[in-house]
Amino acid sequence: MRHASIISFIQSLYGAKEVPLHAPVFLGKEEAYLRACIDSTFVSSIGEYVTRFEQAVAEYTGAKYAVATVNGTAALHTALRLAGVDAGCEVITQSLTFVATCNAISYLGATPAFVDVEEARYGMDPDSLARFLRTRARREGGRLVDRYSGRRIGAVVPMHTFGHPCRIDEIADICEAYGLPLIEDAAESLGSLYKGRHTGRFGKMGIFSFNGNKIVTAGGGGVLVTDDEALARRARHLTTTAKVPHPYAYIHDEVGYNYRLPNLNAALACAQMESIEKIVANKRETARRYADFFAEIPGVRWVDEPEEARSNMWLNALCFHDPQEAEAFLAQSNAVGVMTRPVWRPMHRLPMYADAPAQALPVTEKAAKRLVNIPSGYRSGA
Repeated sequence: MRHASIISFIQSLYGAKEVPLHAPVFLGKEEAYLRACIDSTFVSSIGEYVTRFEQAVAEYTGAKYAVATVNGTAALHTALRLAGVDAGCEVITQSLTFVATCNAISYLGATPAFVDVEEARYGMDPDSLARFLRTRARREGGRLVDRYSGRRIGAVVPMHTFGHPCRIDEIADICEAYGLPLIEDAAESLGSLYKGRHTGRFGKMGIFSFNGNKIVTAGGGGVLVTDDEALARRARHLTTTAKVPHPYAYIHDEVGYNYRLPNLNAALACAQMESIEKIVANKRETARRYADFFAEIPGVRWVDEPEEARSNMWLNALCFHDPQEAEAFLAQSNAVGVMTRPVWRPMHRLPMYADAPAQALPVTEKAAKRLVNIPSGYRSGA
């Protein structure tokens, strides 16, 4: 009966029997910008919309520089390389994340090392990070190494889960104390603020995703942000195949990547960025309605934004007290076309990362069995 009432509420909230988890919404000049881009014939990685998009993201987040890439994974891969991560390194991150976080680490021949998340917001727990470093890290020849694996610890990558900012200021302080580069995986948190500052702005670099299921989209797309001019310049160089500027000659001075965002995607993204605050406000109102409803529903906890944050409420989530009830709700809701999803399988439970170093992960293990995402998209007429 409880599941039926939740499903019924979601259907009434969205005014439909079948409700997607998070569909893109186009409210502004998307079609006009796409047509202008097509008419210009500059539909690949050169064109005015790429530059406009980078400027829009930099202005919106407060970063000095933004570099657009084909997706968030490419942005994170680039950021890790710029931070000096290479083969044989260890990168500390959270196991409760989308697989792209760990894949980007692996692309460089590095190994993820897992710490736990906080139950309130499901982002990296700074206490777990501090414990990992206190018990495993040591100085060796001017480098910070894992005393058990012998690998150099190259960076820390927290993720702002579902758009809820983690305690990123405390994580930044820990990284500074140990001399570790902090790279924020802010893929899900465009529009989220922590203590008045936009996510992605607390470390050496931050990255955002503009995939089709994100709060605004370029169809794909990612962005690396930084306040360091040299890093931004190098990021732009690496992501354009490390091509040396020249009027006509093809000269490349190192191994680079074909990661530049096409102008066509950037045109879509420019229009999307013009509507982002309207979309955030709409989603926050939906979240308020959910919070009021679930306050009266026993056996389930609504995952709300932290007190010191403004979350973009990208994906709304429930934590069921009983794992079997979570499974039953997933089956029942999807059977009637109300799309719900379990949280990602933790990275340490995937075969390619099963042997990675890890702290005790009790909150991650619990969340994997109990967390369910529910429809979170823009509501027309709200």
